[in-house]
Amino acid sequence: MNSDHISSVLALDIGTSSVRAILFDARGQKIGDASQIAYAQSTTPDGGIETDADTLLERLAQCIDALLKTNARPIAVACSCFWHSLMAVDARGNALSPLFSWADNRAAPQVAVLRATLDEDETHARTGAVFHPSYWPAKLLWLHRTKPELFASSTRWIGFGEYLALKWCDLKAPKTSLSMASGSGIFNQKTCDWDNETLKALPVARENLPILCDADEELGKLRTEMTERWPQLVSAQWFPALGDGACSNMGSGCTTPEKIALNVGTSGALRVVLENYEAAAPVGLWRYRVDCKRVLLGGALSNGGNLFAWARQTFNLPDDAETQISTLKADAHGLTVLPFLAGERSPLWNADARFALEGASLDTTPTEILRACLEASALRFQAVAQLLFAAIENNATNANAADAKSANTETQIQSLSSTRLSNRGDSFDAKSLQIVASGGALVHSPAWTQIMCDCLGASFSLSPQAEASARGAALMALESLGIVADASRIFAEEGQVVLPNPENHAIYRRALERQNALYRKLSGNFDG
Repeated sequence: MNSDHISSVLALDIGTSSVRAILFDARGQKIGDASQIAYAQSTTPDGGIETDADTLLERLAQCIDALLKTNARPIAVACSCFWHSLMAVDARGNALSPLFSWADNRAAPQVAVLRATLDEDETHARTGAVFHPSYWPAKLLWLHRTKPELFASSTRWIGFGEYLALKWCDLKAPKTSLSMASGSGIFNQKTCDWDNETLKALPVARENLPILCDADEELGKLRTEMTERWPQLVSAQWFPALGDGACSNMGSGCTTPEKIALNVGTSGALRVVLENYEAAAPVGLWRYRVDCKRVLLGGALSNGGNLFAWARQTFNLPDDAETQISTLKADAHGLTVLPFLAGERSPLWNADARFALEGASLDTTPTEILRACLEASALRFQAVAQLLFAAIENNATNANAADAKSANTETQIQSLSSTRLSNRGDSFDAKSLQIVASGGALVHSPAWTQIMCDCLGASFSLSPQAEASARGAALMALESLGIVADASRIFAEEGQVVLPNPENHAIYRRALERQNALYRKLSGNFDG
């Protein structure tokens, strides 16, 4: 067995539709094949989406079983886990509730309660999260109203990544990474601590939440009762779970302001890593963390591949629909679509937003409707991108000012100004950025990829990293162990490049204005 295999890291990747276990070597390269098990979350008629945590834990354990049939003896275990999940456990760490998904919408009525209690703009500036049912504050208020028996003094509220560690590692109390906590809506992004002002408005105290730790804090070793199942992991160091979006950026090489990660699966997200970022999240975007020094800024959409699948099924589209939509011109169908089948997150965070189609006639074809739906989703990414690009520009400008202040000569000032976001000119230009695109919804649709590229107006690189989240978690563990000096500097292979069509980009900018006008007309409270 070579030295890289001896220094391997076992990465656990917990997604919303499958769990995987993958081995990576000391250079962040995958060893062998992933062990993967798919699962389905349960839904309820009133908008609930939940999972039995113990069943999910056992599926993940079975993935580890299959992977460890080799001779691998990993030195560490890393974990990438979906953000925003919530569950209750008792003093012994046993589950008291199902695992509630970020997509569970039953807490939507509690958003109004939060707005009546707290200043949303100030809370967003502190926590990086708005009032929305995907975050913990609304869910906790809803659960307190519907399941008050869960709110005993000994109850702890955690996510699935924390439940995994509590069950398998030798922990006396649940711990959560700054990364996972940063997506809860109760975390103060500046102090890297639970947010006291938000806690005052919730039926929980600091003692009911996990203990905070950074990404490099080892959780200890495997529990004695688990060593019989996995003797190969007896000596392995376990690291806390990190948010899947943060891990995906790290694993795909999107670790600088010039490289933005775009992922479109069932839902979607646009994210950038900024080191030592001090500003609050811009209105419409969220602000989470990779760790104490790396901020993740971005936006998330609830309508991605699920919209594509719904349109294909609902409008009985032919097998060659992909080919047909690629022959249609940009925004030439006369349709305006609001793609909110699953409500809206970024940038307006309207959980009550719903799908709308305007402009259809007897002459409208199913293929045109599909193209309009895909363009509509891409336009919402364009709305997020405009905010994110502006934030990157402002961050570069502020960095220039700070560097110039410490510079001693005019020559130094000019040199510093030219090194930030090279080729950006007198005003910010998206052409200086590269979008690294991933996700099954885009990978399987070249036409949609081109539409998305044209909407954003920046070059796309199709990421060949199929296991980006798991790889990112492994790289962070390797950094924590001192095997790599900086996970941000580890090379990530780039894939096929897609270039935007400037004419189509101009067309889509006008289409976004039309879409916003329809949104404004139907919602009544849209402020642009």
